Amino acid sequence: MKFQPDRSSAQTISGYGPGWIGVDAERITHSVIIGSAGLRQAWAPARFEDLAPDHFAQLAALDAELIVFGSGSRNRFPPPAWLAPLMARRMGLETMDTAAACRTYNILASEGRNVVAALILEA
Repeated sequence: MKFQPDRSSAQTISGYGPGWIGVDAERITHSVIIGSAGLRQAWAPARFEDLAPDHFAQLAALDAELIVFGSGSRNRFPPPAWLAPLMARRMGLETMDTAAACRTYNILASEGRNVVAALILEA
């Protein structure tokens, strides 16, 4: 039996490593927000310690059913109060290290979900 790779029209992450991810033919070396529908924009926090409530308000303004938050090289959680804008819009947020967030984003995007990944890419 011959297997064919699944084809998806969603934007996916093609590779990742310390301080970078690959999206299509582009190598991104700064924190970024990407979405399954094609969203790709720089995200201001360079480190987890740079995060502020406004960064999560920015995510709440996006049209997504779920946000996958990659917190850097290890799993760290933002203060619950910062998530209020997401909860007000009934948007889910899953927090994990950035490598796991890349894998999870790809799975959800390939399922046709309206997902956004907010990834901290620490140098």
